[in-house]
Amino acid sequence: MSVLSKPGAPRPRIPDENDFTSRLRSPAVASRVGLWLGICFGLAFLTGLYSHVAQADYPWFPLPTRPVWLYRVTQGVHVAAGAAAVPLLLVKLWSVFPKLFARPPRERRALLLHGLERLSIAVLVAAAIFQLATGLANSSQWYPWAFSFRATHYAVAWIAVGALLVHIAVKLPVITRALRTDLDDTSQDRPGAVDAREPGGLTRRGLLRTTWVASGLAVLTTAGASVPLLRRVSVFAVRSGDGPGGVPINKTARAAGVTVSALAEGYMLSLSAGDRRLSLTREDLEALPQHTAVLPIACVEGWSATGTWTGVRVRDLVALVDGAPDSAVWVTSLQQDGPFRETRLPGNFVADGDTLLALRLDGEPLSLDHGYPCRVIAPNRPGVMQTKWVADLAVET
Repeated sequence: MSVLSKPGAPRPRIPDENDFTSRLRSPAVASRVGLWLGICFGLAFLTGLYSHVAQADYPWFPLPTRPVWLYRVTQGVHVAAGAAAVPLLLVKLWSVFPKLFARPPRERRALLLHGLERLSIAVLVAAAIFQLATGLANSSQWYPWAFSFRATHYAVAWIAVGALLVHIAVKLPVITRALRTDLDDTSQDRPGAVDAREPGGLTRRGLLRTTWVASGLAVLTTAGASVPLLRRVSVFAVRSGDGPGGVPINKTARAAGVTVSALAEGYMLSLSAGDRRLSLTREDLEALPQHTAVLPIACVEGWSATGTWTGVRVRDLVALVDGAPDSAVWVTSLQQDGPFRETRLPGNFVADGDTLLALRLDGEPLSLDHGYPCRVIAPNRPGVMQTKWVADLAVET
C-alpha cells in the first residue's frame, strides 16, 4: 500500500485552465500589463544596443559627441526600464498562469499556433528572467559566473526580442480585442471564470493601479544613481554620488593593480604617431595649455555624475607628434589586464575640443582612484571607455 495515498482516495489530476476562476486573470489585464512590459523591453533593448555599439572599438554606426549627456540618459533609461519591468513581468506571469494548463487543440493550424505560443512564452520568460537577473547583478558589480556579461547579455537580448515579436504576432488578435474593449469586459475570459471577489475586494482596475505603482516605486528607488535629485529616496541605487569631486569610483587603483606604477617618480606618458615618438612627465603635461570642460561620466550600470575636468586637449597632444587632428587614438592604461585596458578613441572624439587627457577634477589633482596621473574624459562616451591611469597614446596613421 502506498504511504502517499489512502485507500479509495481520488488520484491527483493535472489542473485545467478552467480551474482558475478569478476574472483578474484575464486577457483584459494581461494585454494591458503586457503592453507596458513590451514598452519597457523595447526601451531596454534599444538603449542596451546603443551601449553595446558605443563600447566597440569599431562601431558600425558613427557615434556623436553631442549632446554630451546622451549616453548618460540612455543608460539611465536602460536601468529604469529594467527596474520597471520586474513588477510588470511578475503580474503578467500571474495573469496568464492558467494558460499553462490549457489543453492543446486538435485542429492542425490551431495546434501550430498553440505550439508557437508555448515556445515563444518559454523562450521569452527564460530570456527575460536571465536579462533582469544578470542586469541587476551587473548594476551591483557582482559576477557569480564565468561568461562575459557584455557579450552574453547582448546575445540574449536579441533572443528575448525575437521571442517577444513571435509572441505578439501569435497573440495579436487577442491583444487587439482586449485593448479595444472595456477593461471589465468578460467576453474573452475563460469559460470557468467567475467574479468571486468579496465586496470591497481587488478589482481589475485596482490590480492595474497597484502594478503601475509598484513599477513606479521600482524606478524611484533605483533612479537616484542617474538623477541626483532622487538620491535621498533611491534606497536601491547602486551609487550614492559620493567620491572625490562628487564623482563615484567604480574601480579602485588597488583593484586595477596600479598603486605602485601610477605613483612612480619615473612615470612618463608615451605619445606616438608612426615613427614620431614623445615622452611626457606629468609636469610636462601640466605645462601645456589647459582646458576645462564640464562633462558627465556614465556607466552601463546606470549611474552617472557630472564633473569639472581640467587637462590637455587630446587633439593638442596629437598635434605634438604631427598627427591629423581627427585621427583615431589608441589609449592604453597602466593596468596590466582587463577587457578595457586598451580602448580606441574615434577620430571625431579626438577632434572634439572637450575630449581631454584630464589632470584635475573639480580644481584638484586627480585622486589615485580617479586615474592619477592622467585619464581620458570625453563627451558622450561610456564610463568603461574613459580610460584611467593612461600610459600610452598611439595615433592611428
